[in-house]
Amino acid sequence: MTIRNILFIMADQLRADYLSCYGHPHLRTPSIDSLAEKGVRFSRAYVQAPVCGPSRMSFYTGRYMSSHGSTWNGVPLRVGEMTLGDHLRPLGARVALVGKTHMAADLAGFKRLGVDPRSYEGVLASECGFEPYERDDGLWPDQPSSNDLAYNRYLRAHGYLGDNPWHTAANAGGSAETPLSGWLMRNAREPARVSDEHSETAYMTNRAMDFMGEAKDKPWCLHLSYIKPHWPYIAPAPYHAMFGQQDVIAANKDERERINPHPVTAAFMRHEEGVNFSREEVRQTVIPAYMGLIRQLDDHLGRMFEWMKGQGLFENTLIVMTSDHGDYLGDHWLGEKELFHEESVRVPLIIYNPSPTADATRGRIDDRLVEAIDLAPTFVEAMGGTPAAHILEGRSLMAATTGGTPLVWRKAIISECDYAFREARLDVGVAPSAARGYMVRTERWKYIHYEAFRSQLFDLQSDPRELDDLGEAPEMEEMRSQMHAILADWALKRRMRVTLSDDDVARRTGTHKTRGMPFGVW
Repeated sequence: MTIRNILFIMADQLRADYLSCYGHPHLRTPSIDSLAEKGVRFSRAYVQAPVCGPSRMSFYTGRYMSSHGSTWNGVPLRVGEMTLGDHLRPLGARVALVGKTHMAADLAGFKRLGVDPRSYEGVLASECGFEPYERDDGLWPDQPSSNDLAYNRYLRAHGYLGDNPWHTAANAGGSAETPLSGWLMRNAREPARVSDEHSETAYMTNRAMDFMGEAKDKPWCLHLSYIKPHWPYIAPAPYHAMFGQQDVIAANKDERERINPHPVTAAFMRHEEGVNFSREEVRQTVIPAYMGLIRQLDDHLGRMFEWMKGQGLFENTLIVMTSDHGDYLGDHWLGEKELFHEESVRVPLIIYNPSPTADATRGRIDDRLVEAIDLAPTFVEAMGGTPAAHILEGRSLMAATTGGTPLVWRKAIISECDYAFREARLDVGVAPSAARGYMVRTERWKYIHYEAFRSQLFDLQSDPRELDDLGEAPEMEEMRSQMHAILADWALKRRMRVTLSDDDVARRTGTHKTRGMPFGVW
């Protein structure tokens, strides 16, 4: 049995340790757990940037943030940067999207090159190379109805009226007359005004099944990208009340983290989300809703998986389940994401390979250091192609699903952040170009380099909770130097020559005379 299709599932802001197969003590996720039992669960998978936009651009391009240049939400991915669609369509696959990408189109580049954004090529370049079967990044409360979502039209057709029922129904509690916005975390206990069957998670699941039901004429890769459990933290009944304060695990934080903290970390602690999530009242209110959204996601994935089995799709579709980053939820006195603690930068990654060649690895836990950029070459190999090694900076995981052992594997993970757009930059007083951070994570150590500030160092063997920053410990100077050398070596090895492969270069090497250019001859 060969792999014909790829279902690439991403849940926005889903922490790895909020799945039962990754160890959560109270939150059961049987559908995702079942997928892990049939596939390989990677225990140490990391994103290239712990914030939506650049993380996703790295997933879609197979390249580090420094390589593709889309460094934060709303920073366009430049025209010409190859994405999953560019790599998979030549292999005969239809590459489509249902849900969110956080892609910003390079309209200035389109204009410079004379590309019409509405043309076939322009649409693909605007959508990370995906055919937008249904693009839905969500809306803001005051976004005009001229930018209406198909989901908003769906809600109105089911009786949820208003200019923006995404906000006033799907992401609000209360009543139609007095909606209680989910943007206010105090309302997280409220049931959303939509029923479960009309919720965003249910709707996107249905749209994915619509695509799979229609796409029978050729192989496909579908990116099913859920917005939840990303904020606004509000869930429909019965999920809003499934979990309570007794299910909220203690925050991973310690008072010593607030004694002489790193300047950038301290600035993020002073952000409104950091201050609020440091209060136990906020955690006790928000986290049960976050857990409810995850359980709802799991239930709808289970519904889809059963439908796929009935359609004969489960036996020829590679299924990948992951997230674009985590969520601090008050750990380390922080909210949101963006920095490099495990809660933010580590994500779940499960790969189910339907081929009998993967039978020996079903249920396996793989502890190797895995990066988000590994998925692009994995998908190319799964569909019978050869990953373009001069472009794709990740490494295929297909051998891991069949029990094979790659000849060479990485010894360090790299992740990056650009906090130029956040208040923290103003707090610490650096220019936008200097608001950059880099993480190096090895088997034992995590090193973080910030431009203009001291570094951080954590010993993950003796301090797995990352509570003791050794960035200024005199006895660790040699280790910090060793970790910085790994970062410098990585920086020197970016794949920048993307227009010619190494094979092309090898064929041209030393051929100047045969091409009529006998320079240097006496």
